[in-house]
Amino acid sequence: MCTAKNKSALSENESPSTPKSIGQKSAERIKALRKKKLDINQLLKDILNGNKTALSRGITLVESKNIKHTQPVNTLIEGCLPHANQSVRIGITGVPGVGKSTFIEAFGNYLIEEYGKKVAVLAVDPTSSVSHGSILGDKTRMEELVKQENAFIRPTASGDSLGGVAQKTRESIILCEAAGFDTILIETVGVGQSETMVHSMTDFFLLLKLAGAGDELQGIKRGIMEMADAIVINKADGDNLKPARQAKMEFKKALHLYPIKSSEWKPKVLLSSALQQKGISAIWEMIETYVTSTQENNYFFHNRKEQNKFWLLQTINEQLKSNFYNQPEIKVALQQQLLAIENNETTPFEAANYLLRKAKEL
Repeated sequence: MCTAKNKSALSENESPSTPKSIGQKSAERIKALRKKKLDINQLLKDILNGNKTALSRGITLVESKNIKHTQPVNTLIEGCLPHANQSVRIGITGVPGVGKSTFIEAFGNYLIEEYGKKVAVLAVDPTSSVSHGSILGDKTRMEELVKQENAFIRPTASGDSLGGVAQKTRESIILCEAAGFDTILIETVGVGQSETMVHSMTDFFLLLKLAGAGDELQGIKRGIMEMADAIVINKADGDNLKPARQAKMEFKKALHLYPIKSSEWKPKVLLSSALQQKGISAIWEMIETYVTSTQENNYFFHNRKEQNKFWLLQTINEQLKSNFYNQPEIKVALQQQLLAIENNETTPFEAANYLLRKAKEL
């Protein structure tokens, strides 16, 4: 039982008071800055100059669901597009606990320190279906990489978007490229076999695996495995080194059962220890070889064009969905139909057809 003397933190009800260090004038100045009209041209100029604060603001604007931001976002994207497409986009996925954040930090630090790369990390955190919140703790996990001047880390909630990425990850890539980042690392939420959307926006798809997480039969499952350009057995150190080597052999056997890729690239299986920073250089050398070979056979550029077509269709679908739900008449009718379903007065299919007919008439 909690007493007044030894009060539990769970019993606290009052919100924290405003720190005394923040005076009334400071608070008013902060509020005034928030209300200040957005200068989209200045924001675009700052992004093109490599200002990371402006880049964060730009991505926040792109992720906004406010209908008033549609035009500014379009202007920003159009201004960034001529300066995009100059990076290597790498998708990194794997089950939770495989060490994605640790690997990305080691990989990003290596690229910056050894090659002088500018690395942007777009980390997608899962959104709770219960609380609709996300932890967004990737900056905390990548405490060394976040200190690098040539690094930019942006955690984003996945929201209701499927496929392991956030709804606006594609647009965020464009902004990062316009800001001068030449290597884009996209860390997915790590949900498993269904996580394939990231493949449609990256040049190289890296799958992290753990030793002992599945046998050869697990390795030949369709879906995410056949999309991978490389499989890296992570945490290959200490007592886990021998099982990791065995897993490497099993996955190499499994990959022989897949047909040849359109890129003519034969997926590789490598070992790494992100904690001990082993195997990182070999992974980057492999990616460089892939980029060179696919550019020579023109697959690299063909793939980018196919991705643009895919995102054209995705953008149309998103816009149609947004237009439908933002119509005031549909909002009212939708609530009426939901109530009718609850009262067993209609079926979901009848209600859907009614709403679609109504939207067509508007």
